[in-house]
Amino acid sequence: ERISFSFKLITILVALLFAASFAVWAGGQKEKSGSSSSAPTTTLAKIKKQGFINVGFANEDPYGYATSSGKLTGESPEIARYIIHKIAPNVKLEGVLTEFGSLIPGLQAKRFDMVAAGMFITPKRCQQVTFTNPNYTIGEALLVAKGNPKNIHSYKDIANNPNLKMAVESGAVEGGYAKDVGVKQSQLVEVPDPPSGLAAVATGRADAFGLTSVSIQELVIKSGSTKVEVASPFHQPVINGKKLVNYGGFAFRKDETALVKAVNEQLANYIGTPAHLKLVKPFGFTKVNVPPKNVTSAQICAGND
Repeated sequence: ERISFSFKLITILVALLFAASFAVWAGGQKEKSGSSSSAPTTTLAKIKKQGFINVGFANEDPYGYATSSGKLTGESPEIARYIIHKIAPNVKLEGVLTEFGSLIPGLQAKRFDMVAAGMFITPKRCQQVTFTNPNYTIGEALLVAKGNPKNIHSYKDIANNPNLKMAVESGAVEGGYAKDVGVKQSQLVEVPDPPSGLAAVATGRADAFGLTSVSIQELVIKSGSTKVEVASPFHQPVINGKKLVNYGGFAFRKDETALVKAVNEQLANYIGTPAHLKLVKPFGFTKVNVPPKNVTSAQICAGND
């Protein structure tokens, strides 16, 4: 009977221990389940919850740059600020500065969730990221030495003279455009940013610097340099029989379909309106920079723009 009593006592203690262990396990599972269900499942949900979105920019005036006080501004961030506010009123933009050539790798590595740097939509880039529909269109330009002593008025002029050097921003499209019209790799001088391109021309390290027309104009005005000027007239590059037309948009990671869709819906109702034109006017953009409504990122990515 003593053995029987001891056995019963042990059985009861084991049962109690098992019950206690099960309760702890069940509680842990419930806690995990609860935390999982409350965690944001998309970037759109995440930014709404945290109240901000990290935005990559390359300090290129007038597309996206930081003021002396540290404010992120420019044509692209200001439109992004408006659009994101329409999607999620509590979400603010937090700028993440990086070189232009590191914007796509930084986006893919999740250093930021959006690129607002006036980046051109190109078929090659479309393989790496998802672009929104364009928020502007623009042509190219060349920065040359004062008086244009080498008589440079096009990329083709550089291709026709192997002694000429052309500065291009690392990671930007101008290097590819130059090669498309016959400029040799040995003629290209890569620079990290627009001010470095201006310096290359001003010091004679390069004979020209290729960038978009608005960028070149703003660069000359704000630098105050008397050693350079905008090449005029300038003939736009002709690639594959077509005069070059550039379109810029916002870039997101490949899986951000919900966020891209939401941004595109807002862009469709905003780009080209009086409010939009007023917003971008201080950055040198006008009606001529408004892309046609029938041009989409899908068409540009497919090379059918």
